Parts: sequence; structure tokens; C-alpha cells
Amino acid sequence: LIALKGHTSPFSLVLSPSIFLLHCTCFEQYLWVRFISCGRGGLVQFECSNPSDFRIDAYGVVYAARTLQHSVLPASPLQIKASDTTTQQQWVTQVRLTPSTRSVMSKDVKEIAFPSRNTDSQLKRMKRDWVIPPINVPENSRGPFPQELVRIRSDHDKNRSLRYSVTGPGADQPPTGIFIIDPISGELSVNKPLDREHIPNFHLRAHAVDLNGNQVENPIDIVINVIDMNDNRPEFTHQIWNGTVPEGSKPGTFVMTVTSVDKDDPKTANGMLRYKILSQNPESPTSNMFTINNKTGGIITVAAGLDREKVPQYTLIIQATDMEGNPMYGLSNTATAVIRVTDINDNPPEFTAETFFGEVPENRVNVIVANLTVTDKDQPNTPAWNAVYKITGGDPTGRFSVPTDPTTNEGLVTVVKPIDYEISRTYVLTVEARNEVPLARGIHSPRQSTATVSIRVIDVNESPYFEPNPKLIKLEEGMIPETTLTTFTAQDPDRFMQQTIRYSKLSDPANWLRIDPNTGRITTTAVLDRESPFVKNSLYNATFLASDSGVPPASGTGTLQIFLLDINDNAPKVFPQEAEICEKPEPNAINITALDGDLNPNAGPFAFELAHRPSDVRRNWTITRISGDYAQVSLKIGFLESGIYEIPIIITDSGNLPMSNTSYLRIKVCQCDINGDCTDQQHIMAAGLGTGAIISILLCIIILLILVLMFVVWMKRRDKERQAKQLLIDPEDDVRDNILKYDEEGGGEEDQDYDLSQLQQPDTIEPDAIKPVGIRRLDERPLHPEPQYPMRSAAPHPGDIGDFINEGLKAADNDPTAPPYDSLLVFDYEGSGSTAGSLSSLNSSSSGGDQDYDYLNDWGPRFRKLADMYGGSDD
Repeated sequence: LIALKGHTSPFSLVLSPSIFLLHCTCFEQYLWVRFISCGRGGLVQFECSNPSDFRIDAYGVVYAARTLQHSVLPASPLQIKASDTTTQQQWVTQVRLTPSTRSVMSKDVKEIAFPSRNTDSQLKRMKRDWVIPPINVPENSRGPFPQELVRIRSDHDKNRSLRYSVTGPGADQPPTGIFIIDPISGELSVNKPLDREHIPNFHLRAHAVDLNGNQVENPIDIVINVIDMNDNRPEFTHQIWNGTVPEGSKPGTFVMTVTSVDKDDPKTANGMLRYKILSQNPESPTSNMFTINNKTGGIITVAAGLDREKVPQYTLIIQATDMEGNPMYGLSNTATAVIRVTDINDNPPEFTAETFFGEVPENRVNVIVANLTVTDKDQPNTPAWNAVYKITGGDPTGRFSVPTDPTTNEGLVTVVKPIDYEISRTYVLTVEARNEVPLARGIHSPRQSTATVSIRVIDVNESPYFEPNPKLIKLEEGMIPETTLTTFTAQDPDRFMQQTIRYSKLSDPANWLRIDPNTGRITTTAVLDRESPFVKNSLYNATFLASDSGVPPASGTGTLQIFLLDINDNAPKVFPQEAEICEKPEPNAINITALDGDLNPNAGPFAFELAHRPSDVRRNWTITRISGDYAQVSLKIGFLESGIYEIPIIITDSGNLPMSNTSYLRIKVCQCDINGDCTDQQHIMAAGLGTGAIISILLCIIILLILVLMFVVWMKRRDKERQAKQLLIDPEDDVRDNILKYDEEGGGEEDQDYDLSQLQQPDTIEPDAIKPVGIRRLDERPLHPEPQYPMRSAAPHPGDIGDFINEGLKAADNDPTAPPYDSLLVFDYEGSGSTAGSLSSLNSSSSGGDQDYDYLNDWGPRFRKLADMYGGSDD
């Protein structure tokens, strides 16, 4: 009998006998019926005969579907049917509901008694404690509170007063205050609603003590389980789920899995979730393109026809419901699943035109001829959209390629090898377009994936070319000038252009050759010498230029290689040219060889022989041949005085028509130490000097002479400056050197032969310095006898210089042979303290009219004025 609370009158549950053992606990408006299967396995499914008023879940919990009154209690028993889903075996029991005779607020609750024990004061070993069954309390109870759960009592409360208490989490430990106990009656109550999701169960210990605090009973453990209620909705771990599926996927292709969690007990229906798809957008090509596993949340495709080019994305609304998806009692929540349809290569590229056109000048490479455009419905910038172009025909020599422009996806027809207009004027290419990845299975390339490219070649003026290039000819050296060597001509590749070719020399290091500008015939201008420094390994290179008459003109170069064959045109020379040897013949030997500019067989082996002249050569020296190229020179006598000796040696080569040459071996004979080396003293006493030493000595002598010459010139110039300085600062003011100092221009070099002694200061004139009679200038004309100039005696004072000048002027006026530029006419004396008056006051006292001055007209324009002055009338 179990009381059913929450109604005006309590009811009793009466169960008919069955193979099941039924335990019932009533709280509020539901029954919790637990069936014990007596050890049987398998899943049991329950059904209720009155689903409109009662329902039962998979765990045997019987719920009141609505508020029940006394008047609506069913007259017939409630049928409960249990079915084994494995064996399909069924069992039926009945639940009869009758009004309860107890009040709802009755204090008669379940009683838990302490196990009995001896009453002796001494504690003795007791029997094993009883196992107290757990107390089940539903979560979220509405009260009223405190709500009694159980009564704890001891048998010792009959003869003495006891006090009861509980300890543990929920009582005196956090969270405190959830459970309380009446210390006198022992009634354990819950003080507030419980939350299973927070604390699913509580473990308490009950104590009984007397008034003195002495323990009268052993503590007992009380377990309180919080019964789950469906008070939590399912929650998706993500509100928006993103998934992908390739287009064209077959039905049953997995897309993604959505998950949701429920805080309720997953072992009960409260936490068992079921998924379903509420909607699909867009509904194309059908409204049910996807389905979801209601237990796992896995989404798969159920229909064919996914096409990214038509529907790139689907949006699904997913619902999760607890209570195993029961739409009436379960709680639900929704989330969004976004499924993006990924691209596959199901659309081949197609050309926008059947034929493309382009043109290119010949001989140009890396030039884009044409741009090929295609369209592709696949997703841009993916391997299924990126185009790859391939030339399938029309280019057997591989002169073109078609790379892809990564930005526009166009095909760039490019010339990679030179094209010759004279060979082919047009090219027709067949180009096929594909994607980077193969097409999807079952899809084939259409005709539009192939196009034709027509390319026209433009003729340009090409450079002439020499054939062969380089051209090699073999000649013997020593060819005389004006010898024709060969004809080196170039070919013009422009067969369709009427052009002429002219030749010129571009490089001729030795200036040996000449080329005819019209025919290309090459002749020599000098003797070809294989031993020339311009010849390397007997090969001489010359470069020629061929230019055509095109517009603009084009040119090409060709190299002529002349291999010069050696002839015996070089005589051998001794090597080394200098050596040292000791005075005594032991050990006295010099190894020599010969140098020959020719090649074998015009070089070695060589024949060495001492010259017959002078006679002492063969008497003092001997030469011994060691091998074909080496010989040994040694003293023939026992002792030779120290000094420098030049030994003439005749060397003959082995050429056809051998050549001989007398070379001089310079040998220094010296005193040697025990090691056979010349001593330092002998080096100092050596009479010979090297060429470098002689040149250095000569340079030093020349420099010394130049320094001496410069010093002498400087001294002379210094003396002249000193003399000029003395005349300038002389108190008597010597004007002669002043005139020379200022370099007055006169009648030329001959004008320097005049005598200025008459202009000297009268006090300084020496009698023997006066110009003697009969002395005349070189430029004077000997037409008339020389006049007698007045002789002036020494004056005691320079003030009579004016009288002296007047007398000189008179003599000049009467002298027809005196040139007009006579020094006596140069009046530039500016001495200090001069008492002479102005020269403008001087007048010629003689007319001179009887003299003939016409010859002055023959002297030039400068003297005609004077001829007029002296030869004219008195006017």
C-alpha cells in the first residue's frame, strides 16, 4: 500500500499477484514503479491500458497524465503489460487505485530503526549492521518545505530521552541546510528543492545520543538519491554546423555529424535524444536530399542530383528532442547545418571561338602570337577550373608553346624557336584545352574543347651569314704580299628580296689581309709569319663583315682561321746566354741548349760547334754534345784567368735546308770556394757590367749634366738682374740699361748696334768709350760721307744735357744716312733732378732743304711722314 499525494483524498495502490515484484513510491502526481525481472535479461517494454490518464516510460515510471479527482478514478484495474523485445514474451499485471485512508499531512512516514544491541555499558562486538535501502527524492519538488522523508528511531527511546542528528554534505557540511532532522522525533526532512544535475546523491550519517551526549547507537549510513526530472532541454555543441559534400555524390554519402547534449540523466528517457531534419533550403532538386540518423546525428545523402553549378549550398534545420524523441513530453532544441556542395571537374573548358588568328615577324622568339579564351562552369581558381593547353597538331618541330595565364586562364600562344619566313609563311595549329585534374567519371570532352590557331609569318630583312663559319684554311708561313688566299662569301637568307652584299674587314690584328668588297676574295698585304705574337698555336683569326642593301641594312660576321704551317725561317740561339765557371777545370762544365722559334722538324736536334775564330776559343774551351738538344761547354786547359769571356758557338737546326747561327755565350770565369761558387770578392772585381747597370749610370750622368746647365743659366740670369738693379738705383740714373730693361721696340735686331755712350752722364763718360769716327751701323746706307758729330767734353754738371741734345739734333738733321728711328730720337729719359727743359721748345736750326729724302718713301708707310717732314718746304 502506497499513499498517493497531491489530491483531496489519498489513494492506495493494490497490485495483483504477478511474477514481478512491484515496489511503488508515490510523490505528487506520478508513480515510480520498478519491476524486478527475477534475474531475467533483455529489454522490457511497458504499455499502459489507460494512456489518456496515465503513461509509463521505459523504466517503469507511471505518470498521471492529468489532475485526478475521486470521481474520475477508473473502476477497473489499470493494466500494465511488459514485453520482452528479444523473446517477444509478455507479462501482464494490474494496478488498482483506491482512496487512501491516511491524510496527506500525516506524520506517518517510513521509519528507520537503529539495529538492536546489548544494553550493557560495555560495548561488545555486534552483528553486521543492516543495509538501509536508499531514499529516492525527486528533483525540483515544489514543497511545501520542509518535506518529511523518513523517521529515524532507536529502541532505547522507550525508557529514556534521546537526541537524534545527521552529519555529512547537505546537513552540517557544505552545502549545509538542505537536510534537517527533528532531534526529538528523529524525522529527517528536505528543506529545499534538489537539483540532480548539481548533486545527484547525498551520503548522510544518523546519530542517536542520550541527554548527556553519550552515544547509545552506532551511526547508520543513509543514502539519498535525487530522482531525475526532465527539466533540461538538449543543447547543440554548435549552433551552426558546417559540412561539405562533393557534387554528384551517390545516395548514402556521409556528410557530417551533429551532436547535442542533455544535462538530464542519460540512463533515463529524460536524457535520451533523437534527431530529425525539420527543413531543407533550397528544396532542389528534391525536398529530401539528406537524412539524419536519429540516434547518432549523422547526416547522409538520400537522393542523387547534387550539382554545385545549380545549388552550391544547402541549409538544414536540425531538431534534437529528449524523451526519446517523444513530441508530446520531450523537450526540443534546434541548430542549423550548412552543407556546401564542393566542386568536381564535371564541366570541361570550352573555347570561345573555333579559330584564333595571330601574326609574328620571323626570327622572333618569346613573342605572344595569340590569346586563347575559354569558359569553364566549375569553381574558379580551382584545379577543376584551371585550364591546361596542349598543341596536338600543326607544330612538328616544336616552335610554339601555349602556357596558361594564371590570372585570366587564357592560353598564350608563344614562339619558342625562331621561325623562317623562307621555309614556311603560315602555321595552322590545333590546340586542346583540359583541366589540371581529369574529368569526372562518365564526362567526356566536347568538340568545343579543341580550337584552331592560324599564324601568319611576317618577312623581315635577315642578316647575311657566312658558310662555313668559321672557315679554316691551311697555308705555309712566309706567303708574300698580294697572294690570294681564298674567297670568303656570305649567303643572304632573304630569297624573296633582291639584295646585294658587300664585304669589309672587321678584325685583322696583324693587318695582313685585304678582302674585296664585292667578291669576298681575300689577299695578303704582308708576309705571314707563324712566329708573330698575333698567332696562337699556329692559328691566326680574322673577322669579316657582310652587309646587305636592305632597309634597314643587316649585317653578319664570319671568322677566317688561317692555320700557318711552319717553315724553317728561324735560326737557333744559345741558351742561356750568360754563365759562370771556376778558374780551375774541376768541376767546370756548363750545360747549354738552343732556342728555335720554329717547330719540329725545323728545330731540334741541334748541332753545337765552337767557332774557329778567334783561335784561342778552341784552345781554351771544348764543347761536348749530351743529347739532341743539349751540349756541355767546359774548360780545355787547367787554369783560366778570371774575367769575362764571350764564346762563339755555331748552332745548326735539323730543318730541311738547315739554318745555322753563331751565338755568343758570355762566361764569367771567377775564383770559386769549396762549393764551386764564385766568392763575393770576385763578384766585386768583375769587369763586366750588366745592361741595366750601364743604363742606370748613363741616366745619372745625364741628370747631373742637366742640373749643372740649369745652375749655370740661373747664375747668369742672376748676375744680369743684379746689374740691372744697380743701374736702376744709381744716383746718376743711368738710362741706357733702362732702355734695354724695358725692351723698347726699334727697327729690329740690327737696331741694337747703336752707341748710347753719348747719352751717358757727362761726368761718367770715358774718352775711350766715345764712338770713333768711321764706325757706322749695319743698316745705314753708305750714300754719303758720315757727318762729324760734335764732341762734347765732360761737363761739371748735368744741367747742360739740353745743349748736348740740341747739338745732337742738329747733327741728325744734317745727316741723310741716319735712319728716322735713330736712338737719338728716343726721348724717354726721366732721371731725377734733371734740369733739362721741355723738348717741345726745341726747333731744328737747319733747314736741310738741300738734302734729298725721297728714298724714305721706299722704306714703307712709316717713313713717308718723315720724308714729307724733312724733304718738304719750310712751311
